[in-house]
Amino acid sequence: MQDEIIRLPNVKKVFQTDEVETHALIDIHMEIKRGEYVSISGPSGCGKSTLLAILGLLDSPSGGEFTLRGQPVSSLKAGERARIRNREIGFIFQAFNLIGDLTVYENVELPLTYRNMPASERKKAVHEALERVGMSHRQKHYPSQLSGGQQQRVAVARALGGSPSILLADEPTGNLDSQNGEAVMSLLEELHQSGSTICMVTHDPRFARCAERSIRLFDGRIVEEADQAPIAAAVAS
Repeated sequence: MQDEIIRLPNVKKVFQTDEVETHALIDIHMEIKRGEYVSISGPSGCGKSTLLAILGLLDSPSGGEFTLRGQPVSSLKAGERARIRNREIGFIFQAFNLIGDLTVYENVELPLTYRNMPASERKKAVHEALERVGMSHRQKHYPSQLSGGQQQRVAVARALGGSPSILLADEPTGNLDSQNGEAVMSLLEELHQSGSTICMVTHDPRFARCAERSIRLFDGRIVEEADQAPIAAAVAS
């Protein structure tokens, strides 16, 4: 379909050692359309992180095909995969992954420098991204001067800076207290309402219900998939 960003037909992932063969993903069928907000949940070891690594072009399936915006990615060379990761995919990590000796502005700008983007365009993109997450007033600060919630907002801005086709969020509230976790979830909902496509991995069933479609994994298989009425995150006062 024209508005389909991700398509995984019959994808599997097998990890092999000399003595053990581990089936991390089994017969995964999944599609994500433009503007969707999808949550992937399940217990530890169920395959969530493996699936997200494949979606982010950080790993490859052992079987099946993965298409991104209609393009099969199995035959892409390493440089082409890196270019697509930089231009098409925004990553939001549990551990924030900000660079400590760079300012907020520089952290958000860094991925854009790999595109050889002119300085004036980078400046505009960084300011817009920081404005969207409410952190433009902290652009000269360093990560150590920010709270956990503020660091995650900067991480979201970094992901948004390049206007990616899809945001992949890996346990975005995992290192946050409940209040900051709710605030980040509210931010993701605002981004979705403004048109962003989001795929979020979470172990928290409360946050899984914030998405409009939920996928549950167990032992490497999709055991439940359902559309749902999103429940808005309530930020504690």
